[in-house]
Amino acid sequence: MTIAKPAVRPAIPHFSSGPCAKIPGWSPKLLDRALTGRSHRSAEGKARLKRAIQLTREVLEVPPDYRIGIVPASDTGAVEMALWSLLGPRGVDLLAWESFGEGWVGDVVKQLKLKDARSLTAPYGELPDLSQVDFTRDVVFAWNGTTSGVRVADAAWIPAARDGLTICDATSAAFAQRLDFAKLDVVTFSWQKVLGGEGAHGVIILSPRAVTRLETYTPPWPMPKIFRLTSGGKLSAGIFEGETINTPSMLCVEDYIVALEWARGIGGPKALRSRADANAAAIEAWLARTPWAQNLAKVPATRSNTSVCLTLTADASVPKKMAKLLEAEGVAFDIGAYRDAPPGLRIWCGATVETADIEALLPWLDWAYAQAIS
Repeated sequence: MTIAKPAVRPAIPHFSSGPCAKIPGWSPKLLDRALTGRSHRSAEGKARLKRAIQLTREVLEVPPDYRIGIVPASDTGAVEMALWSLLGPRGVDLLAWESFGEGWVGDVVKQLKLKDARSLTAPYGELPDLSQVDFTRDVVFAWNGTTSGVRVADAAWIPAARDGLTICDATSAAFAQRLDFAKLDVVTFSWQKVLGGEGAHGVIILSPRAVTRLETYTPPWPMPKIFRLTSGGKLSAGIFEGETINTPSMLCVEDYIVALEWARGIGGPKALRSRADANAAAIEAWLARTPWAQNLAKVPATRSNTSVCLTLTADASVPKKMAKLLEAEGVAFDIGAYRDAPPGLRIWCGATVETADIEALLPWLDWAYAQAIS
C-alpha cells in the first residue's frame, strides 16, 4: 500500500501526554513578569503564588470552602502527600485500570503496608466494577487513566453521603473534564498536564472533610517534610495561601499563571472542555473510517478526551515504527503508547491543542501506517 505524504502539517506537532502542548501563541516573552532571582518568600513572591491559587479556584470552579495548595514533586508528590497523610484510620478501596493507579496500589500495600487495603482492578481499556466500591472505606482512584485513555464518565457512582474520603488523582482530567468537587475530598494534578505548564509542581485540593481528617488523625509512620500538611495538630494554613513547603520555580509559577489567564480569557472550564471534546471527536471520526485502528477504551462513555489511546490491527512493532517516522517528519512528537500499556499510539487532545493540528495529523497517521507495514 502506497500513500503520498500529506501536503498539510500540524502547525504545532506537540501531542505528548506530559509535559503537554503549551497554550496557543505561547512564547518565552509571556513570562517577562516572572520573579526570577527573587525569593518565593518575599511579599511579591507570595503574591504570585497566591495569584496562581486564586486563578486555579476560579478556572476549576473549586468551592470556596475547599483548600488549594501548591506542593512539591508534580502530581506524584501531591498524590503521595494525600496517601501518607490521610490513609490509615479506615480500610481503603484502591481502584486501578492502568499503570498510575497500579502504582498507588503498590505504594499503599507495599510502602504504607496497610492491612485493610482492597484492590479493584480492570485490564487496559476497561473500568473496574464501580458498584463494588465500599464508601464506608476511603477510596483512591484516578479520574482519567492517562496511560489507558479510560476515564470515569461522571461522579454519579460516588454517594454524596459517605463515611470515607475520596482521593482522586485528576492530573489528566483537570481543566478538560468536569470534576464534581462535592463528591471529591482530595483532588490532585500537575501543571504539566492539561494546561501545558512546566514540570515538578503539584496541586492538592482538600475538602473540609479532608481537613478534619488531617487535624484529627496522626499517621503511625514517620512523615517526610515534603508531605507534612499539619503543624501542632492543625492544618498548615500557609501552604494554601502561597507559602510553599520547598522552593518553587517562579518561572514555572508565572507560566502556570499565564496558562490560567488564557483559560479564563477563552471562556473558562466550559470552553476548555469543548476544545478537548472537539479534538477527541476528530480522532473518533477518523477511527470510524479507519479499519486498522481502534480506541483502546472499549466503552464510548468512558473514553478520554485528553489522553486518547489507540491500538492497531498490526504487529506490535508497527506503532513504534510509526512514531519514529512521524517524529522524523516533524509532524508528531512523543505519541507512542506508555511503556506499560498495550502497544499502540497515544495522542494528547487536551485544550491547549488546536483541533486543526489534530485534523492535520490524521492523514499522516495513514501515511505512517502504510510505510510501517510495507
